[in-house]
Amino acid sequence: MLFGKTIVVTGVSSGIGQRTAELAAHMGADMIGIDVVQPKHNIGTFLEGDLSTQAGVDAIIQSLPNDIDGLCNVAGVSGTGGAAITLAINFFGLKALSEGLANKIRTGGSIVNVASMAGYEWRENTQRASAIAKINGFPDLEKVMKEHSIPNELGYPISKEILLVWTMLAAHQDTFKSRHIRVNAVSPGPVETPILKQFRNVLGDERVNSDVDRVGRAGNPSDIAPVILFLCSDAARWVNGNNIATDGGLEASVTIDKLDL
Repeated sequence: MLFGKTIVVTGVSSGIGQRTAELAAHMGADMIGIDVVQPKHNIGTFLEGDLSTQAGVDAIIQSLPNDIDGLCNVAGVSGTGGAAITLAINFFGLKALSEGLANKIRTGGSIVNVASMAGYEWRENTQRASAIAKINGFPDLEKVMKEHSIPNELGYPISKEILLVWTMLAAHQDTFKSRHIRVNAVSPGPVETPILKQFRNVLGDERVNSDVDRVGRAGNPSDIAPVILFLCSDAARWVNGNNIATDGGLEASVTIDKLDL
């Protein structure tokens, strides 16, 4: 499905990013991986890069080649470091990288954002999510947190709410639309990755255990990577501005309860 395509994956050193890179290579892609941590085993070409600042994003963009077919925005943090750094990496760095690479992505290419079931409440928080999603560049994050009443402990779910809204906006943003670049998201539920323990600290054991119980088990990176790469493939050429809940049915279960279906 990906033979001959150049795929860039952020967060490549562990978890979903690592598995996405491995599977992309098995599917014939030329792989470029990006992370702040050197992987134990390189898959394709590795670039050390930091998404938390505009300077770090600019350095990544300058190091990447032209003619990229797919950008998989997998890198993210759990929120344990506070809302400012979480918003910087999970949203503003991701957005800056995507927009900065638009001219290096082939016409008809694909951007895939890894969001989360934790962003489910975006519908209740559309005004805040939309306002932040439309901010240009890297803002003063402390100011953004104050203006939008973002508690320090809720940086992770709020970052994913913003990302889901931006995914829809970006699909119709001229930066991407003029080049027929598709922008989609994948939303996992709880996934057995090295930072799942941190998510328990952020979201609470009760919330995580409830989510796992609803669907029978936690996911694993091999459940998520194929969906990310499907969205990079030509098979998804008419899929744009969508979020695929890749969560074993968790979103459906929560929606049934929420709407009393």
